[in-house]
Amino acid sequence: MDVRGAVAVVTGASSGIGAATALRLHEAGARLVLHGRDGDRLAALAERTGGVAVRADFAEPGAVEAAAAEITRAGRIDVLVNNAGLGYAGPVSGMSGADVRRLLSVNLAAPVELTRALLPDLLDRPRAAVVFVTSIAGRAGVAGESVYSATKAGVDVFAESLRLELAGTGVRVGVVVPGVVDTEFFARRGRPYQRRSPRPVPAGKVADAVLEAITAERAEQYVPRWLRLPIAVRATAPSVYRALSARFGGSS
Repeated sequence: MDVRGAVAVVTGASSGIGAATALRLHEAGARLVLHGRDGDRLAALAERTGGVAVRADFAEPGAVEAAAAEITRAGRIDVLVNNAGLGYAGPVSGMSGADVRRLLSVNLAAPVELTRALLPDLLDRPRAAVVFVTSIAGRAGVAGESVYSATKAGVDVFAESLRLELAGTGVRVGVVVPGVVDTEFFARRGRPYQRRSPRPVPAGKVADAVLEAITAERAEQYVPRWLRLPIAVRATAPSVYRALSARFGGSS
C-alpha cells in the first residue's frame, strides 16, 4: 500500500513509538490524525506534521466513542495504527481494581472499540490498513506484568481474528511485536528497565516496522527480529522454554 496522500490515524502519538511512527508516516507523505493524552506534545507534533490533533484519555468512559466521532469528522481514513497503551510493573496482588480496569480499558478495549468504530470507513477505501502495536509480553508472558501481558495477548488474538474476518476485502491487518524499547514507558509503568540485556531498541526501529507493515502489507513483524526465536521455542518445546524462563527470569 502506498501511503503517499493516505490519511493515517495514529493513537498514542504524544510520545514514544506513536510519535516516532507519526513522523515516519509524515516523511513518507501521509496525512495524519494524531491521538494522545498530552495536549501540549500532541499540539506540537500536529503543528510539525500538519496533522489533526485529537486529545483523549481512553481510560475515561465514552472517550473512545467521542474520539472516533472526531476522527471521522476529519475526513476519510486509509490507515489506523493502534499504538496507545499503558504499562504496570509489580505483582498482580498489589494492583488495585482501578489499576486493572485502566490497563484493560486502554490496552485492550480501546483498540477493539476504535477499530470497530472506524472499520466501515476503512472498508470504503480500495486499499486500507490496520496495524496493532502489541508486545513480546503478550506472546511470552512476563513476571510482574501479568495484566499488561494479558491485554497485549488479547490484542494479538483480536488482530489475528480480524485478519481472517477481513479476508477478501481491501483492508490488511498487521501486528508489530516490539521487545524492550527506549521510551518513557518504563518510567511511567512504575519501575525502570533493570536488565543488562536485551538492550532497548530506539522507538524509530518500531516505527520503521509499522511503516513496513503498512507498505509491504506484512501480517507480523518482531522488533528486533531475533525475538521470533524464543516464541518459536515456546511453541515447539514449551517445557524447555519454561525451564529457561525460570532459570533466566522473565521480569523486566
